[in-house]
Amino acid sequence: MKLVRPSVEMAPMTPVAISTIADDSLVTIKGKVAEIFGNKFIVQDDTGRALIETGPEGEGGKLVASNEMVTVQGRFDDGFLRGSYLVHEDGRTEALGPAGRPPHHGPIEMLKPLKP
Repeated sequence: MKLVRPSVEMAPMTPVAISTIADDSLVTIKGKVAEIFGNKFIVQDDTGRALIETGPEGEGGKLVASNEMVTVQGRFDDGFLRGSYLVHEDGRTEALGPAGRPPHHGPIEMLKPLKP
């Protein structure tokens, strides 16, 4: 049964500079919350800025506060980081979701017209 389970992916614990993040990589970044847009926010460090996607957990923009120092772990892909874990300044940790990509549903089949 163990062989059937998906593998667990974890980001490195040591934060990296935002300017060094490679596409399709598991990372940890640390910086100040610069802007908040609903369930997304921007983290800024001395090297750059990164858009963080928090999923449904961040709806309403109440997950972080502007100018708060945070550490975010997740997968960087397609220009933004899909957050898996968020660590606040005071040490509180929020689980945001899996580190992987969102599910791929494939192409939608064309609807066939009904025969008369």
